[in-house]
This record gives sequence, structure tokens and C-alpha cells, in this order.
Amino acid sequence: MVVSPESLQSFLALMFGFAVSGLLTTGYQAATHRPASFRLLERGPKASTFAAVPFLAFAAPFIILRATLRAPRDPRRFYTVMTATIVAGIWSLMSGTVVVMALEPLR
Repeated sequence: MVVSPESLQSFLALMFGFAVSGLLTTGYQAATHRPASFRLLERGPKASTFAAVPFLAFAAPFIILRATLRAPRDPRRFYTVMTATIVAGIWSLMSGTVVVMALEPLR
């Protein structure tokens, strides 16, 4: 079975997106002793809130999946997890593409 270069590049971008997401959120938690969340945007119009936007743009897949897995059980759990996984995967693919494009000139 032969894998096309485009498929391999998309898979690589997806993996880089999840890896960078996990790295950022783990680093944030190690530095602040609290988990990263979208509540970073609720602090009002301050410089730290604006600085949180690029951070959350790359850390979102990990935050989405962590919140989904920690959510209470409900009868529609399968659909919730499936939707969150699709959203986090697409988000990770997009952010991973940006990371791969940023790393490409370093070759």
C-alpha cells in the first residue's frame, strides 16, 4: 500500500499540532500550577488577555479533549466525544500546518 505525499504531510501536521498543543499546556501548567483553559480570555481587556489568544490558538486541541474526557457522563456521551474529537482534530491539523510551515525554512 502506497501513501501519497499529501496524506503523509497532513498526518505529520496533525501529529505536530497535537504535540505542540500538549507541550504548551503542560508547560503552562508546570509554570503556573493550574491547568490551561479558555477562561484565560475572561480577564477583561488587559495585555495578558491579548497574549493568551495566540497561546490558546495552539493549545486548544489539548484543552478541548481534556475537558471532554473530564466531563460528567451523559446518555449522549458518544456523540459529544465524537464531535469534540473531530473539532480538536481539525484544529490540530490547522495549527500543525502552521507549525510545519514555520519549521520548513530550518531545513
